[in-house]
Amino acid sequence: MNLANKITIARILLIPLFMVALLSRIPYGGEIAAFIFIVAALTDSLDGYIARKRKMVTNFGKFMDPLADKLLVSAALISLVEMGRISAWVVFIIIGRELTISILRAVAASEGLVIAASWWGKLKTVTQVTAIIIILLDNFPFELIGFPADRIMLGIAVVVTIISGFDYLKINKDILDQK
Repeated sequence: MNLANKITIARILLIPLFMVALLSRIPYGGEIAAFIFIVAALTDSLDGYIARKRKMVTNFGKFMDPLADKLLVSAALISLVEMGRISAWVVFIIIGRELTISILRAVAASEGLVIAASWWGKLKTVTQVTAIIIILLDNFPFELIGFPADRIMLGIAVVVTIISGFDYLKINKDILDQK
C-alpha cells in the first residue's frame, strides 16, 4: 500500500475519533472534534497531491478517496443533526446528492467511462467542509460580532450542492440516456 492510500485510510480512521470527541461530553470536545475534522479534511488534498506527484494513482485510491470524503462529511452532518445544530433536511439534500452522483459514476464506470470531478464538485466540497468547521466551532469568531457565518455558509453549501448535482446530471445525461 502506497503513502497516498495510507493517508486515505488514516482519514477514515479519524472519523470515529472525531465522532467520539464531538458526541461525548469531554471538556473541549467540540474544539478537539473541529481539529480532527480539519486535519482529516486537509488529508484529502494531501493524498491526491502525493498520488499524482509520485505517480501513485491506484484503483484502490480512486475508490477509497471519494468514499473517505463522503464518510467524513456524512459523519459530521449526521452528528450535527443528532446534536440539534442543523436540520435533517439539509443533510438529506447533501447525502442525497452524494448518492445520486456516486450511482451515476458507477453506471458510467460500468460503461468504461470516468466522470471526473468538476469545478462545481470541488466548490461543493470546499463549501461543505467550511460550513461544517464553522458550525463545529460554534460560529467562532464570527459570533463575537453577531454575524451568522455558520448559517450563511451552510446555506451556500446547500445551494452549491444542488447546483453541482444538477451540473453533473446535465453534463452526463448521455450516460443516463443509454440503453
